[in-house]
Amino acid sequence: MYTLALETSCDETSAGGIQDGRHICSNIISTQVPIHRKFGGVVPEIASRQHIEYVMPIIKEALDEAGVDMHDIDHIGVTYGPGLVGALLVGVAAAKALSFALDKPLVGVNHMEGHIFANFLSHPELEPPFLALVVSGGHTQLVKIKGYNSFELLGQTRDDAAGEAFDKIARVMGYPYPGGPQIDALAKKGNPDAITFPKALHEKHNFEFSFSGLKSAVLNYLHTQEQRHAGYSPEDVAASFQKTVVETLVEKTMDAARWSGMTNIAVAGGVAANSGLAAAMEAACAKRQYTLYRPEPILCTDNGAMIGCRAYYMAIDGRFADLTLNARPALSITTC
Repeated sequence: MYTLALETSCDETSAGGIQDGRHICSNIISTQVPIHRKFGGVVPEIASRQHIEYVMPIIKEALDEAGVDMHDIDHIGVTYGPGLVGALLVGVAAAKALSFALDKPLVGVNHMEGHIFANFLSHPELEPPFLALVVSGGHTQLVKIKGYNSFELLGQTRDDAAGEAFDKIARVMGYPYPGGPQIDALAKKGNPDAITFPKALHEKHNFEFSFSGLKSAVLNYLHTQEQRHAGYSPEDVAASFQKTVVETLVEKTMDAARWSGMTNIAVAGGVAANSGLAAAMEAACAKRQYTLYRPEPILCTDNGAMIGCRAYYMAIDGRFADLTLNARPALSITTC
């Protein structure tokens, strides 16, 4: 069974060809990072226009690389939320047009569920149930995966996502977008115990997150040092900030694992590529004899392959959409 999947939720235009849910035949990604870097972040209107320009050539390249004719596709998956509404509309419109023209079933995919399912592509042995920590630029969530189409949202961020905090702190410190890799690289050279930053919502069995207070604390520290003409070490700030974020993510994940009885832990989303988070999560899981799963770096970013994997498991369960499918920028994971 062949799945063609489209991903245009933010600043990557991607199309992937997936066979039988877990075999990647192609995964073409066109990133807009160089375009948005000059603005310090993603400009929604520019992102939408770039998607319009790239989406059809990317689809053709994905099919060519997979060696699959368009008529051999069994169904078409597409991200319809959450994300930037204009960007989402481009992918949804393209998928609906192909679905209508080829008379192929359409599958609307939740972007965050796609990130979780990237783990199935990197780890063929992985099966539900397991606990997933999803950390990206727009979301931070703990989700219990009870089955391929059965999820329970245990908690999520009340304000800023972890990845968003990384980007904002890096920008204030004068580093280019995206800020996550910049902070990660600086943190390796700094002292993580140099500055104490606050953690929020750290009560036991509280699986919600909040990073706005931490972000404000870092910004206040930077501004105070500048006003005093005291200067600061970017490496120490990055290391101390990253340590606080990582400890929060790991502590809450371990607490949720104990509470839910899960011994298999999966990390997903762009921040899953952070080396500090990877090391801390590996150590915490090893200490408790949990098994940790993490996608390879290319599958941590937004990509069509992960959407194809999720679409496959929805399709075999008969969860198809019709041509009224529309973009839902605030779409949440549905507990079921």
